Amino acid sequence: MLRTHSRIAMLLLVLLTLGLVWSGCSRDDQPVTPENPAAATPIGDESSAQIRAAMGVQKMHTPALMAMPNVVGTAITMLADGSPALMVLTVEPMAKGALPLDLEGLPIVEEVSGIIRPMADLPMSSDKAGNTAKQTPPISMGTSGGWRYDLANGYCCGGTLGSLVTNGTTQYILSNYHVFEADIVAGGNNLVATTGDYIIQPGLIDVGCVATNAQNVGTLVVRHSLPSSNVDCSIAQVISGMVRTDGAILGIGTISKTPIAAAVNMGVKKAGRTTGLTTSTISGLNATISVAYENECAGGSAFTKTFTGQIVVANKRSKFLAGGDSGSLMVQNVTTNPKPVGLLFAGSTSTAIANPISSVLSFLGTGWTMVGI
Repeated sequence: MLRTHSRIAMLLLVLLTLGLVWSGCSRDDQPVTPENPAAATPIGDESSAQIRAAMGVQKMHTPALMAMPNVVGTAITMLADGSPALMVLTVEPMAKGALPLDLEGLPIVEEVSGIIRPMADLPMSSDKAGNTAKQTPPISMGTSGGWRYDLANGYCCGGTLGSLVTNGTTQYILSNYHVFEADIVAGGNNLVATTGDYIIQPGLIDVGCVATNAQNVGTLVVRHSLPSSNVDCSIAQVISGMVRTDGAILGIGTISKTPIAAAVNMGVKKAGRTTGLTTSTISGLNATISVAYENECAGGSAFTKTFTGQIVVANKRSKFLAGGDSGSLMVQNVTTNPKPVGLLFAGSTSTAIANPISSVLSFLGTGWTMVGI
Protein backbone atom coordinates (compact mmCIF):
# COMPACT_ATOMS: atom_id res chain seq x y z
CA MET A 1 0.00 0.00 0.00
CA LEU A 2 2.89 2.29 0.70
CA ARG A 3 1.04 5.19 2.07
CA THR A 4 2.12 6.86 5.26
CA HIS A 5 0.63 8.15 8.47
CA SER A 6 1.61 10.35 11.39
CA ARG A 7 1.02 9.82 15.11
CA ILE A 8 -0.60 12.79 16.84
CA ALA A 9 1.69 12.56 19.83
CA MET A 10 4.70 14.39 21.20
CA LEU A 11 6.96 11.33 21.02
CA LEU A 12 6.69 11.01 17.25
CA LEU A 13 7.01 14.75 16.80
CA VAL A 14 10.32 14.47 18.61
CA LEU A 15 11.37 11.52 16.48
CA LEU A 16 10.46 13.33 13.29
CA THR A 17 12.36 16.38 14.48
CA LEU A 18 15.41 14.17 14.92
CA GLY A 19 14.95 13.01 11.34
CA LEU A 20 13.94 9.43 11.95
CA VAL A 21 12.62 8.02 8.67
CA TRP A 22 10.71 4.75 8.35
CA SER A 23 10.30 3.49 4.86
CA GLY A 24 9.43 0.54 2.70
CA CYS A 25 10.03 -0.65 -0.81
CA SER A 26 12.50 -2.33 -3.12
CA ARG A 27 15.94 -3.58 -4.18
CA ASP A 28 18.22 -3.05 -7.16
CA ASP A 29 20.77 -5.88 -7.15
CA GLN A 30 18.90 -8.26 -9.42
CA PRO A 31 20.82 -10.42 -11.90
CA VAL A 32 20.63 -7.90 -14.73
CA THR A 33 20.13 -4.60 -12.90
CA PRO A 34 22.85 -2.07 -13.75
CA GLU A 35 24.14 0.58 -11.34
CA ASN A 36 23.04 3.32 -13.74
CA PRO A 37 19.32 3.02 -14.58
CA ALA A 38 19.70 5.51 -17.42
CA ALA A 39 22.03 3.04 -19.14
CA ALA A 40 19.63 0.12 -18.78
CA THR A 41 18.72 -1.78 -21.92
CA PRO A 42 15.42 -3.71 -21.74
CA ILE A 43 16.05 -7.36 -22.54
CA GLY A 44 12.63 -8.99 -22.41
CA ASP A 45 8.92 -8.27 -22.12
CA GLU A 46 5.87 -10.51 -22.04
CA SER A 47 5.74 -10.71 -25.83
CA SER A 48 8.97 -12.73 -25.82
CA ALA A 49 8.46 -16.42 -26.56
CA GLN A 50 11.07 -17.29 -23.92
CA ILE A 51 9.31 -15.29 -21.26
CA ARG A 52 5.89 -16.62 -22.22
CA ALA A 53 7.22 -20.16 -21.83
CA ALA A 54 8.75 -19.26 -18.46
CA MET A 55 5.42 -17.78 -17.37
CA GLY A 56 3.78 -21.13 -18.10
CA VAL A 57 6.20 -22.85 -15.71
CA GLN A 58 5.67 -20.08 -13.15
CA LYS A 59 1.88 -20.46 -13.29
CA MET A 60 2.14 -24.20 -12.75
CA HIS A 61 4.42 -24.01 -9.71
CA THR A 62 3.50 -20.71 -8.01
CA PRO A 63 0.73 -22.16 -5.78
CA ALA A 64 3.12 -24.73 -4.30
CA LEU A 65 5.92 -22.20 -3.92
CA MET A 66 3.70 -19.64 -2.18
CA ALA A 67 2.42 -22.32 0.17
CA MET A 68 5.97 -22.65 1.50
CA PRO A 69 6.74 -20.76 4.72
CA ASN A 70 8.83 -17.65 4.01
CA VAL A 71 7.79 -17.30 0.33
CA VAL A 72 5.77 -14.15 -0.47
CA GLY A 73 5.75 -14.09 -4.26
CA THR A 74 7.10 -15.18 -7.63
CA ALA A 75 8.02 -13.35 -10.84
CA ILE A 76 9.90 -13.83 -14.08
CA THR A 77 13.33 -12.22 -14.30
CA MET A 78 16.26 -12.43 -16.70
CA LEU A 79 19.80 -13.63 -16.10
CA ALA A 80 22.87 -11.77 -17.30
CA ASP A 81 23.06 -14.04 -20.36
CA GLY A 82 19.56 -12.98 -21.42
CA SER A 83 17.80 -16.19 -20.45
CA PRO A 84 14.71 -16.19 -18.19
CA ALA A 85 14.61 -17.35 -14.60
CA LEU A 86 11.96 -17.74 -11.93
CA MET A 87 12.34 -15.19 -9.16
CA VAL A 88 11.11 -16.43 -5.78
CA LEU A 89 10.58 -13.62 -3.27
CA THR A 90 11.22 -14.56 0.34
CA VAL A 91 10.97 -12.86 3.72
CA GLU A 92 14.38 -14.16 4.82
CA PRO A 93 17.07 -16.20 3.05
CA MET A 94 15.96 -19.78 2.55
CA ALA A 95 17.99 -22.62 4.01
CA LYS A 96 20.30 -24.35 1.56
CA GLY A 97 18.33 -26.87 -0.46
CA ALA A 98 14.92 -25.49 0.57
CA LEU A 99 14.35 -24.21 -2.96
CA PRO A 100 15.15 -26.31 -6.03
CA LEU A 101 17.86 -25.07 -8.39
CA ASP A 102 15.35 -25.12 -11.23
CA LEU A 103 11.83 -26.14 -12.17
CA GLU A 104 11.42 -27.91 -15.50
CA GLY A 105 14.74 -26.42 -16.58
CA LEU A 106 13.83 -22.86 -15.53
CA PRO A 107 16.51 -21.59 -13.09
CA ILE A 108 15.40 -20.35 -9.66
CA VAL A 109 16.65 -16.99 -8.39
CA GLU A 110 15.88 -16.17 -4.76
CA GLU A 111 15.10 -12.52 -4.04
CA VAL A 112 15.05 -11.69 -0.33
CA SER A 113 12.37 -9.02 -0.43
CA GLY A 114 11.06 -9.08 3.11
CA ILE A 115 7.31 -8.90 3.66
CA ILE A 116 5.42 -7.07 0.91
CA ARG A 117 3.06 -4.76 2.72
CA PRO A 118 1.07 -1.52 2.53
CA MET A 119 3.36 0.08 5.17
CA ALA A 120 0.42 1.97 6.65
CA ASP A 121 1.66 1.60 10.23
CA LEU A 122 4.82 3.66 9.85
CA PRO A 123 5.13 7.40 10.56
CA MET A 124 7.11 9.12 7.83
CA SER A 125 9.09 12.27 7.28
CA SER A 126 10.46 13.70 4.06
CA ASP A 127 13.16 16.05 2.88
CA LYS A 128 11.54 16.42 -0.56
CA ALA A 129 9.87 19.75 0.22
CA GLY A 130 8.78 20.26 -3.37
CA ASN A 131 6.67 17.10 -3.18
CA THR A 132 5.21 17.75 0.28
CA ALA A 133 4.67 21.52 0.18
CA LYS A 134 1.32 23.15 -0.47
CA GLN A 135 1.39 24.25 -4.12
CA THR A 136 -0.15 27.32 -5.67
CA PRO A 137 -2.97 26.12 -7.96
CA PRO A 138 -3.10 24.75 -10.52
CA ILE A 139 -0.96 22.04 -8.90
CA SER A 140 1.31 19.46 -10.53
CA MET A 141 1.06 15.75 -9.88
CA GLY A 142 3.65 13.60 -8.07
CA THR A 143 2.75 15.42 -4.87
CA SER A 144 1.57 14.70 -1.34
CA GLY A 145 -2.18 14.22 -1.04
CA GLY A 146 -5.02 12.02 0.08
CA TRP A 147 -8.53 11.69 1.50
CA ARG A 148 -9.48 14.79 3.51
CA TYR A 149 -10.80 12.76 6.46
CA ASP A 150 -8.01 10.16 6.63
CA LEU A 151 -7.47 10.44 10.38
CA ALA A 152 -8.27 7.67 12.85
CA ASN A 153 -6.88 5.86 15.87
CA GLY A 154 -4.52 8.73 16.71
CA TYR A 155 -2.91 8.79 13.27
CA CYS A 156 -3.39 10.63 10.01
CA CYS A 157 -2.55 9.13 6.64
CA GLY A 158 -1.53 10.24 3.17
CA GLY A 159 0.07 9.21 -0.09
CA THR A 160 0.79 10.58 -3.55
CA LEU A 161 -1.45 12.20 -6.16
CA GLY A 162 0.26 10.41 -9.01
CA SER A 163 -1.08 11.51 -12.39
CA LEU A 164 -4.16 12.47 -14.38
CA VAL A 165 -6.52 10.24 -16.35
CA THR A 166 -9.54 11.13 -18.47
CA ASN A 167 -12.61 9.52 -19.94
CA GLY A 168 -12.48 11.96 -22.83
CA THR A 169 -14.48 14.75 -21.25
CA THR A 170 -13.47 15.03 -17.59
CA GLN A 171 -10.08 14.81 -15.87
CA TYR A 172 -9.42 12.77 -12.74
CA ILE A 173 -6.52 12.43 -10.31
CA LEU A 174 -5.18 8.85 -10.24
CA SER A 175 -3.79 7.31 -7.06
CA ASN A 176 -4.28 4.11 -5.05
CA TYR A 177 -7.39 2.62 -3.47
CA HIS A 178 -5.60 2.57 -0.15
CA VAL A 179 -4.71 6.26 -0.42
CA PHE A 180 -8.21 7.53 -1.33
CA GLU A 181 -10.83 5.01 -0.23
CA ALA A 182 -9.41 2.38 2.12
CA ASP A 183 -11.49 3.63 5.07
CA ILE A 184 -14.30 1.08 4.92
CA VAL A 185 -15.40 1.01 8.59
CA ALA A 186 -16.93 3.68 10.80
CA GLY A 187 -14.27 3.04 13.40
CA GLY A 188 -11.74 5.56 14.67
CA ASN A 189 -13.27 8.54 12.83
CA ASN A 190 -16.94 7.51 12.44
CA LEU A 191 -16.61 7.90 8.66
CA VAL A 192 -16.17 5.75 5.59
CA ALA A 193 -14.82 6.98 2.24
CA THR A 194 -17.73 8.11 0.06
CA THR A 195 -18.13 9.45 -3.44
CA GLY A 196 -18.00 13.24 -3.31
CA ASP A 197 -15.54 13.43 -0.40
CA TYR A 198 -12.70 15.90 -0.92
CA ILE A 199 -9.20 14.89 -1.92
CA ILE A 200 -6.61 17.34 -0.61
CA GLN A 201 -3.09 18.56 -1.35
CA PRO A 202 -0.88 18.17 0.60
CA GLY A 203 -2.04 15.09 2.48
CA LEU A 204 -2.88 15.26 6.18
CA ILE A 205 0.54 13.80 7.00
CA ASP A 206 2.17 17.02 5.78
CA VAL A 207 -0.18 19.58 7.35
CA GLY A 208 -0.04 18.46 10.97
CA CYS A 209 -3.16 16.32 10.52
CA VAL A 210 -5.26 19.52 10.15
CA ALA A 211 -7.26 19.40 6.91
CA THR A 212 -7.90 23.16 6.87
CA ASN A 213 -4.16 23.63 6.31
CA ALA A 214 -4.49 21.83 2.95
CA GLN A 215 -6.52 22.62 -0.16
CA ASN A 216 -9.29 20.65 -1.88
CA VAL A 217 -8.17 19.60 -5.38
CA GLY A 218 -10.59 16.83 -6.27
CA THR A 219 -13.71 14.89 -5.27
CA LEU A 220 -13.57 11.16 -4.71
CA VAL A 221 -15.25 8.75 -7.11
CA VAL A 222 -15.46 5.45 -5.25
CA ARG A 223 -14.71 2.56 -7.63
CA HIS A 224 -13.89 -0.27 -5.16
CA SER A 225 -10.95 -1.66 -7.11
CA LEU A 226 -10.22 -3.86 -4.12
CA PRO A 227 -10.57 -6.52 -3.03
CA SER A 228 -12.20 -7.93 -6.16
CA SER A 229 -10.04 -6.58 -9.01
CA ASN A 230 -6.35 -7.02 -9.82
CA VAL A 231 -5.33 -3.37 -9.35
CA ASP A 232 -4.99 -0.96 -6.41
CA CYS A 233 -6.32 2.27 -7.90
CA SER A 234 -8.73 5.09 -7.18
CA ILE A 235 -9.71 8.35 -8.86
CA ALA A 236 -10.93 11.80 -7.89
CA GLN A 237 -12.61 14.26 -10.24
CA VAL A 238 -10.50 17.38 -10.59
CA ILE A 239 -11.94 20.58 -9.13
CA SER A 240 -11.82 23.17 -11.89
CA GLY A 241 -8.74 25.38 -11.75
CA MET A 242 -6.98 23.36 -9.04
CA VAL A 243 -4.85 21.00 -11.18
CA ARG A 244 -2.75 21.60 -14.29
CA THR A 245 -4.73 20.36 -17.25
CA ASP A 246 -1.62 19.04 -19.04
CA GLY A 247 -1.05 16.48 -16.25
CA ALA A 248 2.52 17.62 -15.58
CA ILE A 249 4.35 15.71 -12.83
CA LEU A 250 6.91 17.32 -10.51
CA GLY A 251 10.44 16.74 -11.81
CA ILE A 252 9.14 14.86 -14.85
CA GLY A 253 6.94 17.32 -16.70
CA THR A 254 4.35 16.23 -19.24
CA ILE A 255 4.11 12.56 -20.15
CA SER A 256 2.96 10.57 -23.16
CA LYS A 257 -0.64 9.37 -22.98
CA THR A 258 0.40 6.08 -24.61
CA PRO A 259 1.34 3.28 -22.16
CA ILE A 260 4.32 1.00 -22.74
CA ALA A 261 4.67 -2.60 -21.57
CA ALA A 262 7.18 -3.30 -18.83
CA ALA A 263 10.39 -5.14 -19.72
CA VAL A 264 13.09 -6.57 -17.50
CA ASN A 265 15.95 -4.08 -17.14
CA MET A 266 13.83 -1.16 -18.39
CA GLY A 267 14.92 2.12 -16.81
CA VAL A 268 12.05 3.83 -14.97
CA LYS A 269 11.43 6.88 -12.80
CA LYS A 270 8.70 8.31 -10.61
CA ALA A 271 7.86 11.37 -8.53
CA GLY A 272 6.38 10.66 -5.10
CA ARG A 273 5.51 12.33 -1.84
CA THR A 274 8.37 10.93 0.24
CA THR A 275 11.38 10.28 -1.97
CA GLY A 276 10.64 12.79 -4.72
CA LEU A 277 12.07 12.12 -8.18
CA THR A 278 13.90 8.78 -8.25
CA THR A 279 15.05 6.23 -10.83
CA SER A 280 15.43 2.47 -10.92
CA THR A 281 15.07 -0.55 -13.22
CA ILE A 282 12.44 -3.22 -13.62
CA SER A 283 13.64 -6.54 -12.25
CA GLY A 284 10.65 -8.84 -12.65
CA LEU A 285 7.47 -9.39 -14.66
CA ASN A 286 4.19 -11.25 -14.15
CA ALA A 287 4.60 -11.20 -10.38
CA THR A 288 2.21 -12.95 -8.03
CA ILE A 289 2.26 -11.08 -4.72
CA SER A 290 0.04 -11.15 -1.62
CA VAL A 291 -0.57 -7.84 0.17
CA ALA A 292 -2.49 -7.26 3.42
CA TYR A 293 -4.72 -4.17 3.77
CA GLU A 294 -6.13 -2.26 6.74
CA ASN A 295 -9.74 -1.10 7.11
CA GLU A 296 -8.90 2.54 7.96
CA CYS A 297 -5.89 4.68 8.88
CA ALA A 298 -3.85 2.67 11.41
CA GLY A 299 -6.82 0.31 11.61
CA GLY A 300 -7.40 -3.40 11.79
CA SER A 301 -7.07 -6.07 9.15
CA ALA A 302 -9.45 -5.72 6.21
CA PHE A 303 -8.34 -8.38 3.73
CA THR A 304 -5.31 -9.91 2.04
CA LYS A 305 -5.22 -9.63 -1.72
CA THR A 306 -3.15 -11.85 -4.01
CA PHE A 307 -2.28 -9.87 -7.13
CA THR A 308 -1.09 -11.48 -10.37
CA GLY A 309 0.65 -10.06 -13.42
CA GLN A 310 2.44 -7.33 -11.46
CA ILE A 311 5.72 -5.49 -12.10
CA VAL A 312 8.69 -5.85 -9.73
CA VAL A 313 11.04 -2.87 -9.46
CA ALA A 314 14.49 -2.71 -7.89
CA ASN A 315 14.94 -0.34 -4.96
CA LYS A 316 18.08 -0.77 -2.90
CA ARG A 317 17.56 0.54 0.64
CA SER A 318 14.29 2.24 -0.36
CA LYS A 319 16.05 4.66 -2.69
CA PHE A 320 13.36 4.35 -5.35
CA LEU A 321 10.17 4.06 -3.30
CA ALA A 322 9.21 4.52 0.35
CA GLY A 323 6.15 4.79 2.54
CA GLY A 324 4.03 7.70 1.34
CA ASP A 325 5.00 7.25 -2.33
CA SER A 326 1.92 5.09 -2.90
CA GLY A 327 0.02 6.27 -5.95
CA SER A 328 3.09 7.44 -7.86
CA LEU A 329 3.06 6.89 -11.60
CA MET A 330 6.09 4.95 -12.89
CA VAL A 331 7.24 6.08 -16.35
CA GLN A 332 10.12 5.41 -18.74
CA ASN A 333 13.40 6.97 -17.65
CA VAL A 334 13.61 9.29 -20.66
CA THR A 335 13.75 13.08 -20.69
CA THR A 336 10.84 14.06 -22.93
CA ASN A 337 7.24 12.86 -22.60
CA PRO A 338 8.02 9.45 -21.06
CA LYS A 339 5.46 6.72 -21.56
CA PRO A 340 3.58 5.46 -18.48
CA VAL A 341 4.50 1.97 -17.30
CA GLY A 342 2.84 1.26 -13.97
CA LEU A 343 1.04 2.51 -10.86
CA LEU A 344 3.19 1.94 -7.77
CA PHE A 345 1.32 0.62 -4.76
CA ALA A 346 3.21 -1.85 -2.55
CA GLY A 347 6.57 -3.16 -1.47
CA SER A 348 9.09 -3.75 1.26
CA THR A 349 12.46 -2.29 2.16
CA SER A 350 13.93 -4.09 -0.83
CA THR A 351 11.23 -4.53 -3.47
CA ALA A 352 8.64 -2.26 -5.09
CA ILE A 353 5.51 -3.47 -6.85
CA ALA A 354 3.45 -1.73 -9.55
CA ASN A 355 0.20 -2.47 -11.35
CA PRO A 356 0.73 -2.39 -15.13
CA ILE A 357 -0.85 0.90 -16.20
CA SER A 358 -2.72 -0.88 -18.98
CA SER A 359 -4.47 -2.97 -16.31
CA VAL A 360 -5.43 0.17 -14.41
CA LEU A 361 -6.93 1.77 -17.51
CA SER A 362 -8.78 -1.45 -18.32
CA PHE A 363 -10.30 -1.45 -14.83
CA LEU A 364 -11.48 2.15 -15.26
CA GLY A 365 -13.27 1.17 -18.46
CA THR A 366 -13.53 1.71 -22.20
CA GLY A 367 -12.25 5.06 -23.40
CA TRP A 368 -10.11 5.92 -20.36
CA THR A 369 -6.62 7.23 -21.12
CA MET A 370 -3.74 8.96 -19.42
CA VAL A 371 -3.60 12.74 -19.74
CA GLY A 372 -0.52 13.45 -21.83
CA ILE A 373 0.96 14.29 -25.19
